[in-house]
Amino acid sequence: MNSSIKQTVLDFSQSSDGQPWESIDDRIMGGASQSLVEVVDGILRFSGTVSLENDGGFASIRSAASDFDLSQGEQVIIRIKGDGRTYKLGMRIDVFYDGVTYLTEFETEDGQWQEVSFPFASFQPFHHGQQLTNAAPFDPAEVKSFVLLIGGGQEGTFRLDLDWIKIV
Repeated sequence: MNSSIKQTVLDFSQSSDGQPWESIDDRIMGGASQSLVEVVDGILRFSGTVSLENDGGFASIRSAASDFDLSQGEQVIIRIKGDGRTYKLGMRIDVFYDGVTYLTEFETEDGQWQEVSFPFASFQPFHHGQQLTNAAPFDPAEVKSFVLLIGGGQEGTFRLDLDWIKIV
């Protein structure tokens, strides 16, 4: 693929791309974190509070399952506006609720729109916060959903706005 041509995967000005995403927070294991996902003026907003109570400490959202064949690209690019915190972008290659998530980390600049690129090779397999050594390699042709996550002891309120996801 010509590296100057970006292919849009999700664009939240299209209402169908923003719904239904679902929150999956540490409350599933007794924690107290809470997140909200909504589309506001064509932007996907991931916001809430991370709590370390009850051995918690993460909040995440996941897109609805679909077939996202990213094999024509070499990297994912996102346009985001954050709050100065560190987040993770993930992709899942199965439809199982409790499956492997391929994650990569990024930092945000408080209140600034950024375009951040991630080579496919930067996505590493995780399950319940633990990096896996025996997982299948990441296959961009098999992506079923996208994930945004905040954790790593970053207690307090957060907000991340996502304009779009593209590949190049």
